[in-house]
Parts: sequence; structure tokens; C-alpha cells
Amino acid sequence: MGKSEKIVAAVDVGTTKVVVVAGKKGADGKIEILGYGKARSMGVKRGVVLNIDEAFTAIHNAVRQAEDMFDGDIDEVYVNVIGQQLKTVANGAEKFLDESRIVSEEDVRQLFAIAQNVKLPEGYKIYHASPQLFTVDNELGIPNPVGMTGEKIQSEFKLLVAPEVYEDNLRLCFERGAIKVQKAMVDPLASSEVLLSEDEKEAGVILLDIGGGTTKVAVYHDGVLGFSSLIPFGGNVITHDIKEGCTILARQAESLKVQFGQAMGDFAPEDKVVTIPGISGWEPKEISFKNLAFIIQARMEEIIDAFFFQLEESGLMDKVGAGIVITGGTALMPDLTQLIKFKTGLDVKEGIPRLQIDPQWKELEDPRNSTVLGLLTLALNDSGNAVITKKKKKKVRSTQPGFFSQMKKEVARQVTLFFEDEQDTEMF
Repeated sequence: MGKSEKIVAAVDVGTTKVVVVAGKKGADGKIEILGYGKARSMGVKRGVVLNIDEAFTAIHNAVRQAEDMFDGDIDEVYVNVIGQQLKTVANGAEKFLDESRIVSEEDVRQLFAIAQNVKLPEGYKIYHASPQLFTVDNELGIPNPVGMTGEKIQSEFKLLVAPEVYEDNLRLCFERGAIKVQKAMVDPLASSEVLLSEDEKEAGVILLDIGGGTTKVAVYHDGVLGFSSLIPFGGNVITHDIKEGCTILARQAESLKVQFGQAMGDFAPEDKVVTIPGISGWEPKEISFKNLAFIIQARMEEIIDAFFFQLEESGLMDKVGAGIVITGGTALMPDLTQLIKFKTGLDVKEGIPRLQIDPQWKELEDPRNSTVLGLLTLALNDSGNAVITKKKKKKVRSTQPGFFSQMKKEVARQVTLFFEDEQDTEMF
């Protein structure tokens, strides 16, 4: 692995987990994965880093795992940015052409700059600018105006803005490990890179990413991003509802959700129950699959209603020709696609990362990894790729036990759960 070889590292810092993937492009254009690490997230709430010390510890553990898989150090990374204050701002821009009357790439760049010259709330910054097709003179709906002739070029832009502190806190975490943040990208943009096809984006599609702490929404139409927002709750609130509704421990509620939960109560079997061992000498509890499903369904319907309200407010409701692509850990919930289709009337499918990678890394082709794989793809296509250099150094290996192991037991009428430590259950 030479010093000049372009290798990038992507890091998804989420509410429930931190995932690191390092890779490069092979000669055949495929992505070659070199390292992969994951750790339970700490110090992050609703996608935003709140405790630098705790978040650094989680990031450090995940980065070390990825580094241990190849002979190199991760010095620069691409990361995701998300938070409750993410907003979509519309701003128009126009530019008169010079006497050549031919639209150049420089004209388009200047139009982007004009669109981004907008007054934002204090402390906010623009993370992404997306033109909603171009107009040259009276010719409308132009995806690429370069080379056309006219007197004036204009476009309506959608700007994704969020507090600058979101990125600042991430940078502080990585700087503690002597790692530079090469680029911070808005979360839905990253995941859409590997989940949505160009045809879907043109027809009109919604990316609904239901994670552990947040639910992200991105709406595409005519091939461009038209709207993005965040709902400040996700799979964690489902866990909380199970905990409260069944009066059990949080780790027991999470295990119940992951192993036996489903999104529609009517589809749950009536004759199956789960026995929860009692704590400190108390009697065990019995919870029926059907009651568990109805608890989950009630909260999922609330998430869907919040998303649908935002979709209606965006004005793009009638622009969705393809349907909804769901991703994130909660997307793995049985019967969720049927529930969303029932509630919205739109077609729904589960999003699976569309990447050509070696079979040994097939475990990465999972909705929970769509953000980090999208970041990696965008990073590899970026001319400013982070370079990981081959260096010798002492590695401090983490002895933290894996928390992605799940019990695999046949479910009969009566199921007894032997709950392990909380780190043994992956959170949605």
C-alpha cells in the first residue's frame, strides 16, 4: 500500500452506533473494502454530538477496529452531519451572460455562489446547495445548461442548512485522535448515493431513514433533491415504550424489539408469549407477541404521521412517482413496509445498498450501513480524497466485547429469553 494510493475512510456517527469503513477503488471500478469497525455510540443524542469525551471514545474504538484490518493509519475521514435543526431553504439566483452568450461551467459555478449568498440564522451554515433545474432565457427545465446560448441563466436552489456547531463538535472529536475531517456531508445525501437509482430520483422518490435516535427524510424529483428534514425520534422511542408498557428493563425491551418485534399487531401470532426472567428474585413476566406488536405499531404510526405531515408541507406530495424507500436499523422491522404503505397509500420497498464489493464484506450490504457506504462512495468520487498512509505505530486494541451478536433460538409457543449484557444487543 503506497503513500500515493488513494484510500478513503468514512465514518457514520449515529445516535446508537459508530461505523467506520476504509476502502479504495479497484482497477475494475469496484469498491475494495480494506477495514471495517463499529462501536456503540456514546455522547450523541438525536444525531448530534453533545459530549466530546464520550463520543471520542466510541469513535476511537471503531477507528481502531478498522485500522487493525490493514497496515495503515486513518488520518483523514469523511463524516455525516445531521441534527434536529436541519432545514431546507429555498433561494433563487440569476446571472446575465457575457457577450459570448454561451453558458460555461464558470457561469454555473457563479450561479451556485449567488444562490448561497443568503442571510441565515446566526450560527447556521450551508451544507449543500441543490439547483432545481435551470432556465436559460425562456427555456425551462434544463438539467445541464452548459453549452446553451442565451442572455440570462437562472435557477431555484434548495439549500440544506444546519447549525455550524454540528460539524464543529464532530471535528473536535476526531482532532483528539489526530484525525482530520476532510469533509462533512448531510446524512440523507450520503445514504441516497447507494440506495436510490437515477431513474427513481427522476420519477420522484422518498428516502425514509428510520434510525435509532432520528428519522431522516429526503425527497427527490426530476433527478434533484427537493426537500430534506429530520424527525427527532426513531427506534429508541419504541424501546422506551416497550420498557414502560411492559415494566421491564431497557436492555430487555431492546432485546424484545430486535428479536420478536413486528410493526403490525394484527399480523402477530396470538398464541406465542415471551417469558422475561425476573430480577433480584422477582417473578418472571409473560408478554404476548401480539401486545408487543401493538406497542410497536402505535409508536411507528406516530413516526409515519410526522413524516407524512412534513411531506405534505414540502409541496412535493404529488411529485412522488416511484414511492418510498426505507432504510436504517428500524427498516428491518417485520411488517413495516406494509404499515407504511397502509398509512400513506404509497408504494414502499426496503433499501439495500447497491454496491459491488467482495463477498467477504457482504455483511455490509445492510440498511444500517447505507450512510457509511454512501459516504465512502462519495469520498471515492471526490477529487480531494483522504490519503491513508502506511505507517508503523503502536495500536491500543480495544477489549470491548462485540455487541452485534444475537441469539438464534427457535420460537415455540413459550419462549424464554436469557438476557445478556446490554452491549450484546444491537440497537435499531
